[in-house]
Amino acid sequence: MPPPIGIGLRLDALSLLMLWLVAVVGAAAGGHALFLQPPGSAAGERFWPVWLLMFAGLNGLFLSADLFNLYVAIELVTLSGVALVAWDGRGAALRAAMRYLLLAMLASLAYLLAVALLYGEHGTLDLYLLAQGVAGGSGATRTALVLVAVSLLLKAAIFPLHVWLPPAHSNAPGPVSAVLSALVVKTALYLLYRLWFWTLDGHQPVPVATLFGLLGAAAILYGSIGALVQSRLKIMVAYSTVAQLGYLMLVFPLSALPAAGALAWNGAIYHLLCHGLAKAAMFLAAANMLLALGSDRLKDLAGADRRVPLSVFAFGLAGVSLMGLPPSGGFLAKWLMLEAAWTQRAWGWMLVLLLGSLLASIYVFRALGAMFTARSAEAASSADPERTGSGTRVGWGMGLAALVLALLAVVAGFASAPVFGLLEAGPPFERIVDPAAPVQESER
Repeated sequence: MPPPIGIGLRLDALSLLMLWLVAVVGAAAGGHALFLQPPGSAAGERFWPVWLLMFAGLNGLFLSADLFNLYVAIELVTLSGVALVAWDGRGAALRAAMRYLLLAMLASLAYLLAVALLYGEHGTLDLYLLAQGVAGGSGATRTALVLVAVSLLLKAAIFPLHVWLPPAHSNAPGPVSAVLSALVVKTALYLLYRLWFWTLDGHQPVPVATLFGLLGAAAILYGSIGALVQSRLKIMVAYSTVAQLGYLMLVFPLSALPAAGALAWNGAIYHLLCHGLAKAAMFLAAANMLLALGSDRLKDLAGADRRVPLSVFAFGLAGVSLMGLPPSGGFLAKWLMLEAAWTQRAWGWMLVLLLGSLLASIYVFRALGAMFTARSAEAASSADPERTGSGTRVGWGMGLAALVLALLAVVAGFASAPVFGLLEAGPPFERIVDPAAPVQESER
């Protein structure tokens, strides 16, 4: 049954790319989790249904075409994510999960109120139909759009609404941290892109675009400095996520500049994909080091290059993409965004992009330096008492999961043609597969 009565599912270039990212990161993180939560164990029997529920929500979200189904999918992802953050039952993990839950529920209430306002005003929640009537709407429509934006910024942990992300991502099990950072926080940004570049296509307010860009710039600087001052590897990587999400907000002001929209759009989407691969690799590698060394404090990482060389190599490769060094995918993404800013002489945005990469280089090399330091006998005998698993053997498969993702993040710098070919469908999303409409012969 076609919208607005039925449930609309649509697949386009962005949906396809996000589903690919879900499949790749899910396979690697799931493979890593198999070593920690064997399916036949008592813990595994509880873990895997929640894990699969989260991936059902992710896949459903990237195919949904109306705001209410998107709400249901986001809630599935959020609730399963909260449960997985609290999985090991430690006090810090439980507190992080509770903070995540409370703020996510606040965001959900704002989103649901916006959905009610939009439905009352327009009689539909289908994104395609809303695009035909939301521009120049009433005060209720504008209020709803503000509520949706605030809700999604909170769920995406965009500065200053980021307070739940570092504790949640750093206290979750390694595979869960990888999925949260690579996929879950991107769901809200995905929907924000849908609303901004599609539903509001041609009617985006420039002051709001500038505000989004300023929030992104603040996130890059705050998250990078936060990562620099951390003493634990996982929380350093979590603050790095806060910073890297800021790049995805710069697409709003850059795409508003004449002749820079396509460059900014391609760069942002490529950064979304490459960051997902690199950050998932970093979290899996960090989890392996924690297991092998019994601590993720930087001062306790000495000797990691000999204990878990595959994981250290994966962390370094992922760092190459995160820093934006050639020939990685991260370099290509940031180069496109820099080119978009250069084209329009947007020096402020260029400075933020360059400074973010410089700060990322500092904290990544700081972590790598700690890993390549010789491990003394005293350090080897002083595992962090807050952590468990000192001396746990890390199988080669766990290191391989991180390495595959890191390699993909680097190889993406050479294999960008298929992605950009898909993105030629345009910013926004012009080639939509609509089940309610016949497919034209010219649509490929």
